[in-house]
This record gives sequence, structure tokens and C-alpha cells, in this order.
Amino acid sequence: MHLIVAIVGMTGSGKSTAAECLVDRGWRHIRFGQVTIDRLRAEDREVNPENEKEMREGLRRDHGMGAFALLSLPAIEEGLKHGHVVIDGLYSWSEHKILKETFGDRIHVVAVVSSPKTRYRRLEHRTHDARTDPQFRMRPLTAEEAQKRDHAEIENIEKGGPIAMADFTVVNESAPRDLVDAVLAYVDRVASS
Repeated sequence: MHLIVAIVGMTGSGKSTAAECLVDRGWRHIRFGQVTIDRLRAEDREVNPENEKEMREGLRRDHGMGAFALLSLPAIEEGLKHGHVVIDGLYSWSEHKILKETFGDRIHVVAVVSSPKTRYRRLEHRTHDARTDPQFRMRPLTAEEAQKRDHAEIENIEKGGPIAMADFTVVNESAPRDLVDAVLAYVDRVASS
């Protein structure tokens, strides 16, 4: 039976790095945040922190707090027909509940946790090249922008719940290789059980 690993964490914690190591193993990749980017582009709006926040919160007003899980269910189910699926960026407690209710034991939530200081430093040093990252997965944020996003995600979209209730937690304060090794060890363990 194919598995789903949903990666949760605050911006800059290392979610994309954790997801990418599974993509490198041939897992299907679904990024909840891509829904926001795609909707902004469809409306011919600039992709920036303010517009992203407005779009994320608007989608939740329109579809409920489980919006991104609901909007992504068809892609997840299609991905499972072909192999394991990794979800990059599970956000809300409602999304967590929808995925757990829909997929049961097939889904494992992995939290990637880093201190704000570490995350903000990473985000400030990121560069974005639209040629190599057309989906805007790795864009820089100032510490102020990142802190505003943190507060909005904690206060407005229930982001703390999935982190607190994750099946596995990785503290990512060191080298990316340590994060990758921890994620792969966990996935190998659950895949063999």
C-alpha cells in the first residue's frame, strides 16, 4: 500500500528539503502552498507575501480551514495510484484532520522544527531564480516578513496543531544532511512496518 508523508513546519524550517529527499526517491510531490501561487497567477496578481497571505486566508474563508487539503484531495488520490506521496506544507489542524480521516494509517505527519532565529536567518539568505524555481518554492523573506507570516499562520490558520500532533518530529538546527538522514530513517521504518 502506498504511503503519504505530510511535512509540516513554520516557514524556513526545512519542509522543502525534507520533501525533496522523498521526491529524489521517486515519491509524488504535492505542495499545498502551490494552490496559493496558482490562484494568484490565474488572477494575474503579483506573487508577494501580502498577496499570498490574502489569498491563503481568502481560500480558507471560501472553503473552510481545511481548504488546502480539500482542494488537493484529487491530486493526492491520483498520486497514490502511481506510488508514495509527499505533501509539502500541511498547514492547519482542519487539514490535518481531513487527511487523517480520509487516509487513516496511510498518512504520516512529519514536523520539521527550527528556532525563529535559525529560520529567519535562512530566509534572509535565500535567493530566488524564476528559471530554476518557477513555482516560487524557495523565495526569500526578511525577518520582519517571516515574523508576520509566523504570527498570521499561528493566529489565523491553526498551524500549531499539526506540528504538536505530528507522528515524528525532526529538530533542524544543523546541516541539511542531518535533516535528510532523519526523515529517510523514519520513512524507511514506517514503510517496512
